[in-house]
Amino acid sequence: LFAEAGVQTKGNKRNQVLKIGHGGTLDSAATGVLVVGIGKGTKMLGTMLAGSKKYTAIGMLGKATDTLDATGKVTEEKPYDQVTKGDLENVLQKFTGDIMQVPPLYSALKKDGERLSTLMKRGEAVEAKPARPVRVYSLSLQQFQPPLFTLDVECGGGFYVRSLVNDIGKELSTCASVQELTRTKQGPFTLEEHALHEDKWTIDEIAQSLEHCTALLLGEPARKKLKTEHPGETAAICE
Repeated sequence: LFAEAGVQTKGNKRNQVLKIGHGGTLDSAATGVLVVGIGKGTKMLGTMLAGSKKYTAIGMLGKATDTLDATGKVTEEKPYDQVTKGDLENVLQKFTGDIMQVPPLYSALKKDGERLSTLMKRGEAVEAKPARPVRVYSLSLQQFQPPLFTLDVECGGGFYVRSLVNDIGKELSTCASVQELTRTKQGPFTLEEHALHEDKWTIDEIAQSLEHCTALLLGEPARKKLKTEHPGETAAICE
């Protein structure tokens, strides 16, 4: 591992330092792609943080929680029978493109050096962070079986799908929370193409996978166009 990371191992290996980091926090209850950098690979993680990500989210209408997902305590319940598939599809248009979003209180954002989620779990009073600009490249409804609905989201860095689902619930005059969340893409890596299943966790399979991932990074485009509703309108984000 040290050799692959380009770390010199002369002398006592116990004194060697190996840098390891990840390219973007994933919710504790979420699953999917999390890019990890080792050694020199940590220098590439900025690309992962700035690049686009894709998620599949299952939301539940009529129920809000303090964490905005299924792990939290229910804080509100409202009727949702009035919500139609057309209503939901129309609302999604309001959350596509460059929008303002308030991050959830339970998050990895920090106050005085500590995560907001840690402060909340200790019972300390935490004020919501101000709304900040985020970018949604695409947002579509895949399934609607009230109270559940499934969304596909492609977004930029700093975006919270939990906040999106919560805001959608409010826009529909009810409430909503995330039941399941899966990150299906981060930068050039996708869950479908690049996940290495447990039965292939061998040195040879891992080495081949790493070679494939390196080639992907070298070929990653520097800019990504924003999908807009109006032809001819484009925006870009540096990755």
